Amino acid sequence: MLVTGGSKGTGKAVAERLRDLGADVYVTARTMPDGYEYPDRFIEADTSTIEGSDAVAAELIKAGGADILVHVVGGASTPSGGFSVITDEQWMIELNLNLLGAVRLDRALLPGMIKSGSGVVLHFTSIQRELPQYEASLAYAAAKAALRTYSKGLANEVGPRGIRVNAISPGGIETEAYERFVDRIAEGNDLSRDDAKQRIMDSLGGVPLGRFATTEEIADLVGFLVSDRASAIVGAEYVIDGGTVPTV
Repeated sequence: MLVTGGSKGTGKAVAERLRDLGADVYVTARTMPDGYEYPDRFIEADTSTIEGSDAVAAELIKAGGADILVHVVGGASTPSGGFSVITDEQWMIELNLNLLGAVRLDRALLPGMIKSGSGVVLHFTSIQRELPQYEASLAYAAAKAALRTYSKGLANEVGPRGIRVNAISPGGIETEAYERFVDRIAEGNDLSRDDAKQRIMDSLGGVPLGRFATTEEIADLVGFLVSDRASAIVGAEYVIDGGTVPTV
């Protein structure tokens, strides 16, 4: 089993939950954290690059392949200012990190699953594919929308061969990075942390639940979707956003 972006935040919680469930979990990220508990199951690589994806795939294939792939890695680094400030280089950064890294690893590791007649692939999309924050993360949102379309098409293609492909679409998640962001908003605007969190949620149009999801809640959903209890779920996308996306 492989979890990308598994060194911190949501990816770390997912890897921990899957280990708790008895899985042999490999993790990949750019840098292994100090004192990492499972160094022989950590692959240092940048999966947004062709070389990094190839290195991860080679390591997994050498170890016998992967029966489950959980693509958590992703992020946005586009500067604010709208579409006109997004350069070709920045578009490729977002596409490589949020779409093409998963495509490359799937292409390398799916043949082993097909040969065995079973496997699970889980892609992390985002509610921004429906609610893009265009002044700050248009390229990220577009890449995640492409990942969702790719995920659905891949599910249709490999489902008959015993491979289940699904997606998770998170809204805000209470990670360490999010908590640091809250601190910056609070300090920069002379607000309490609760008021800063409310301002962030208001920027999304409100979160009916009144809070973001925890990493543990995301990990619980992953644990279900990769398990045999979800054996009839194929080509689906599960939104976990506290009600942020309006639904008719």
